[in-house]
Amino acid sequence: MGGIFGVTAKENCVYDLFFGTDYHSHLGTYRGGMTVYADGKFQRAIHNIQNAPFRTKFERDVQDMNGLLGVGCISDTAPQPLTIRSHLGTFTLATVGRINNINGLIQHCYDSGLAQFSEMSSGQINPTELVGALIGSQASLAAGIRHAQEMIEGSMTLMLLTPAGIYAARDRLGRTSLVLGKKDGAYCAASESFAYLNLGYEHLREIGPGEVVFLTADGVQNVRPPEQEMRVCSFLWTYYGYPTTQYEGVSVEQMRYRSGGMLASRDDVNADYVAGVPDSGTAYAIGYANASGIPFSRPFIKYTPTWPRSFMPPNSKMRSLIARMKLIPVDVLIRGRRLLMIDDSIVRGTQMRETTEFLYQSGAKEVHVRSACPPILFGCKFLNFSRSTSDLDLIARRVIQKREGDEVPKAVLEAYAQPESEKHRALVEDIQKELCFTSLRYHRLDDLKESIGIDPCKLCTYCWDGKE
Repeated sequence: MGGIFGVTAKENCVYDLFFGTDYHSHLGTYRGGMTVYADGKFQRAIHNIQNAPFRTKFERDVQDMNGLLGVGCISDTAPQPLTIRSHLGTFTLATVGRINNINGLIQHCYDSGLAQFSEMSSGQINPTELVGALIGSQASLAAGIRHAQEMIEGSMTLMLLTPAGIYAARDRLGRTSLVLGKKDGAYCAASESFAYLNLGYEHLREIGPGEVVFLTADGVQNVRPPEQEMRVCSFLWTYYGYPTTQYEGVSVEQMRYRSGGMLASRDDVNADYVAGVPDSGTAYAIGYANASGIPFSRPFIKYTPTWPRSFMPPNSKMRSLIARMKLIPVDVLIRGRRLLMIDDSIVRGTQMRETTEFLYQSGAKEVHVRSACPPILFGCKFLNFSRSTSDLDLIARRVIQKREGDEVPKAVLEAYAQPESEKHRALVEDIQKELCFTSLRYHRLDDLKESIGIDPCKLCTYCWDGKE
């Protein structure tokens, strides 16, 4: 997905920028970048973070950078921030989102007189460069930001650094988060609300859907008011969010405790221990254990000295190997035991199947699996929450295709999404057999919405029910 952090200060902001950006490392694994402005020039550093953490890649850059304004980015898509020279002046841009109509927008730029884009090594155009071109096509930066967000199909949250300050703009439907913090002599904006707390900032407020603000060291100016309609991604709580963050005033950690308790309230499994697949499954398991009375345990531990972050390469075989290498079994908590494992979601099913095999090979008697979200039936169109290129990468859709044939009407998919339907029961049973679980249950969508606790109309649940 990716995360962004920006700071405007009356003193050198580089260390705030460095640590604030680093606190978004759980949101991306591809590129990290920082840009600062001082004395009439932009200083920028971008590094590959696929094989090493952001912090170790940028330690030396911090020694050489200096500025009162800066933006940083953890990207899961393309190198950024980008510095762009336009008729509106030079600015630096960092983005989080997904552009579904990218080819149409590129052609729109060509037709409007923009001659060329740089090509990345992948042969694709950097989406952030395209956003910069759309912004630069208007008479002002504020108008350009609005124009870009209205033209983009998908989602787009961004920060734009100028010599005078930083524009921070949340996606027009608020699918991703953007929050403001302040301390004496400085203001910041961040994707994650916890990213600035240890830097001495206090929480100011959340930026609303479609809202645009302008930050300086003296304050925050509203450029465009927030929209009323919101579709914030439910996966922010379910998976993406770090436990210490909150979205729309709802704590990620507390939401996961509540979800675990709700899972337990609808379950009747007999197990010796309940455990979470680390790291995001842990809070669900604690909530389940507290509600059910089944003891919580950690039958395997993530080896953090050499795997301190969620490094997941694009190659599926390598992903599986890395997932296995990270986890070390605790024999006494596995051998001969009936285990109930809770994971945040089951997407392709590959990793959960291999985790189950790993537990059986380590001597487990039974492995019951609970998913903290409903079956994923539709690939995300808004945030790239998975690397799936087809809905058939999703195990639930593959199983449905086997049952229904190649062309499955949406009405039939909706029937599979209903937790009390016969089709849903059959789907769960088939996935359980395919992945070799002793038993399998999914969190209900109505319970998931309740565990988040905000107006359900403000939540995006597309990946589960297909409703935009």
